[in-house]
Amino acid sequence: MIRGYCLGGGLGIAALCDLRIAADDARFSIPAAKMGLGYRASSMKSLVDLVGKAYALEIMLTSRQFNAAEAKDMGLVNRVVPVAELERATREYCDMMAANAPLTMRTAKRVIAEVIKAKYDDAACEAWVQECFASEDYKEGRRAFMEKRKPVFKGR
Repeated sequence: MIRGYCLGGGLGIAALCDLRIAADDARFSIPAAKMGLGYRASSMKSLVDLVGKAYALEIMLTSRQFNAAEAKDMGLVNRVVPVAELERATREYCDMMAANAPLTMRTAKRVIAEVIKAKYDDAACEAWVQECFASEDYKEGRRAFMEKRKPVFKGR
């Protein structure tokens, strides 16, 4: 949940998050070029992975502030909502994710991180998927679907 200024290290922390919901008044910048700072490769990789090379270059070379709409266009944030709706929208996303199967979410994160590599390990991805199919949560999810009720996942 981002409100107001998200600059420098704050933007770096935000870039490490899985999802980012910003208020429409949010402002984003990495002013390193205005201060003579160098950014470590690990921080730069997070930024490039999030927004791509072209936007990462724009962010770093201009050091300008971007508004929330621009941040969404470049993939820096997932959603932009009015300030008055920020907490509610963020809570809704959190509740939505909390109701999902934790093993499936973990697998999705693992597989996504793997497949963005130039040479990804398909066997590892398949093993993670099979863990989901072999889980109690998968059985619960199917049962809940057939019984037209919300599933109760336990992460096993």
